[in-house]
Amino acid sequence: MRTRSLASLVSQELEAMILSGALPAGERLNEQQLALRLGVSRGPVREAVRGLERSGLVVSVRNQGSYVRSVSATEALEIYDLRAALTGLACARLAGTATPAQLAELGALVQRMEAAWAADAATEYYAANLDFHAALLQGGGPRGQRLYEDLGNELHLFRRRALVEPQNMRESNAEHAAILAAIAAGDALAARAAGEAHIAGGKRRFQSTDASRPAALAQNAASPRRRTRRSA
Repeated sequence: MRTRSLASLVSQELEAMILSGALPAGERLNEQQLALRLGVSRGPVREAVRGLERSGLVVSVRNQGSYVRSVSATEALEIYDLRAALTGLACARLAGTATPAQLAELGALVQRMEAAWAADAATEYYAANLDFHAALLQGGGPRGQRLYEDLGNELHLFRRRALVEPQNMRESNAEHAAILAAIAAGDALAARAAGEAHIAGGKRRFQSTDASRPAALAQNAASPRRRTRRSA
């Protein structure tokens, strides 16, 4: 119990270091050095790194170690476009099949995000945002869900940074509300358009951050073997 609790604290610290750029994209995570830096044993660090891998912020390479996930700006823009297509499809399907329980779940998540925005709580907003999109993608079928999750994992770092600003959270959740309204109305065309517009909005918010600029990601290559420059 104590070990798991310590690993959770270490995970929060490592996540903050990744999001701030203190651990830059492409950086190899040396468990021993991180343990010394944080004043803990290697066990909690190892467990924390595994958790960050599941959340998409870290990637492991066989026989090489774990690295802060690295995606180029060009790749990120392409991923946004692919996510837009998958999200639009899922929203259109949900417009014709959503149950009252599904609508209630989506509505509750929109309210959670509204409260997080009002409290300027970016971490809470992002968690509810992930839940909202996961609920949407249930309408896209299991294969669509898997594709979306794989694409989303590659963008976690960029998506989180794009939602730090309160204005971005506000815009994002207004788009969520538009999606929900179209699904609740049973309008498949409007739901598809709203879903695609939301991801396009996310892409636009990403492009407004330093992380999207070529100079910030000039060395941020697909291979995690190369250390890259700070991406934020």
